[in-house]
Amino acid sequence: MSTATESDDEQPAWQKTKSKKSALQADAIQPFLDQPPNALHDAITAISDVEELAARIAKREFTVHDVVSAYIQEAAAAHQKTNCLTEILFTEALHRANSLDAHLAHHTAPLGPLHGIPITLKDQFDVRGSDTTLGYSGRAFAPAGENAVLVGMLEGMGAVVLAKTNLPQKNPLWGLTTHPLNPAFTPGGSTGGEGALLALQGSLVGWGTDIGGSVRIPAHMCGLYGFKPSSGRLPYHGVPVSTEGQEHVPSVVGPLARSLPSLHLVTKAVIDAKPWELDPKVLPLPWREEAYKEVQSRPLVIGLLVDDGVVKVHPPVERVVREVAAKLREAGHEVIDWDPSGHEECIRIMVSQTHALSPPYLPLTALSSQDQYYTADGGEDITRAVSAGGDPYLPHVSALVNRAPAIPVYEYWQLNRAKVAAQKAYLDKWRRIRSPKSGREVDVLLTPTMPHSAVPHRACRWVGYTKVWNFLDYTACVLPVGRVDRAVDEAKMDARVTGYVSRSEVDEWNWSLYDPEGMDGMPLSVQLVGQRLEEEKVLGIAQVVERLLRTPSS
Repeated sequence: MSTATESDDEQPAWQKTKSKKSALQADAIQPFLDQPPNALHDAITAISDVEELAARIAKREFTVHDVVSAYIQEAAAAHQKTNCLTEILFTEALHRANSLDAHLAHHTAPLGPLHGIPITLKDQFDVRGSDTTLGYSGRAFAPAGENAVLVGMLEGMGAVVLAKTNLPQKNPLWGLTTHPLNPAFTPGGSTGGEGALLALQGSLVGWGTDIGGSVRIPAHMCGLYGFKPSSGRLPYHGVPVSTEGQEHVPSVVGPLARSLPSLHLVTKAVIDAKPWELDPKVLPLPWREEAYKEVQSRPLVIGLLVDDGVVKVHPPVERVVREVAAKLREAGHEVIDWDPSGHEECIRIMVSQTHALSPPYLPLTALSSQDQYYTADGGEDITRAVSAGGDPYLPHVSALVNRAPAIPVYEYWQLNRAKVAAQKAYLDKWRRIRSPKSGREVDVLLTPTMPHSAVPHRACRWVGYTKVWNFLDYTACVLPVGRVDRAVDEAKMDARVTGYVSRSEVDEWNWSLYDPEGMDGMPLSVQLVGQRLEEEKVLGIAQVVERLLRTPSS
């Protein structure tokens, strides 16, 4: 008969690591689960806007300690419901809150524009003294020696880091994060922990990364605002990532928030702090206030893309995109159809090896939904990270690393040549398309974020509506605009759905997911897309759309 110790010794190394990390996490959370809320708790957490909360802290209406305490309780409760947290920094956050309160007691001005604002970070951002595991057990118990550049900047402005959050949607170390509205559904990924936490008011601003939609998809599925800048605009240094070193489709840092003004404020604050002085990859491009304001002062030309020509969106998604387009037209803006030419070619380059890039093309149905462009190394980077801790290969990870062998350098160069050619073709297309009414160039595109709302775990197979903009390195912002409405959307189960002839296997899969009853109440969004390095313009136009959405119909 084996003893408990012998049984423990028989455990694989990764399970021992998981057990230790889980125990430490539980010990860090438990003291905050049963504390009664303070009298200001609801008033504090109901505020969704960073500027408003910062102003009320500055006026001494709330102490930072009260604010941080309220958010810690919400974050702990959110984790109990969705398993969204990884590294717990609650005690450190309270110490930080006390020091910020002491600062205000001795100075007339706050430390910075984010003084006392609770933030959380996807578990990719280095925080001094904490692990950055990315869900790999082999990265556990190796705390970062320095903060990521962005983390240091945010703390310098007065922000308080509460915790780090889970990624991707499931991993051996931290397990599965679930959707706040339905545990059988995914919150999206890979910044899904942030999405679930913010949706449950456990944070005010979350920071994630986006290489194919990883900020925008959780924002869409959880009813949040999400922003993907172009590469080189916000600092990435100190943010480890799987496949680190690939630069052909750069991963970028982006915020998620519960209000659009919060996205604007934190993005502008980071750019105003001159991140190019700390991160060599950041472009020395100051915030352009004129570009932000100019688009809010005139009629806009909006390109409407409802269908990317590869996977058709579900009726509720189409409904909300067309409703936003109608509101824009009613307000005097021009909305013109934007054809999807070029999208399939961009996706083909991302998922293909070079033999599929020349006629006769391999159909997209013959290609995996995983991206050869991201795993040109044959999955070696991911394999090494998994092997370091002896983690089991989850099915989606196995599919990724076993998709194809590493490609030769020459073939990799051909992929990059094809990418640049596709980027040039799309730029020419944008320059060429004009409004038939005014003759003006399109300002931004209005598109779906995903072809569906939140869906059951492991059911997402098409992210072409987001990753094409990573490939082009364009700026994109997601705005929540409504929810699946069974009463409305079941009525759309007409010939357009039941008689729909799918274009491909992935299109057929997408349509097989459509369930207006099961999806009832799930958030929906629209995506605004601008060209490269048009962060100010896209955020300015987002404000125009937001005002229209929040203005009651006459």
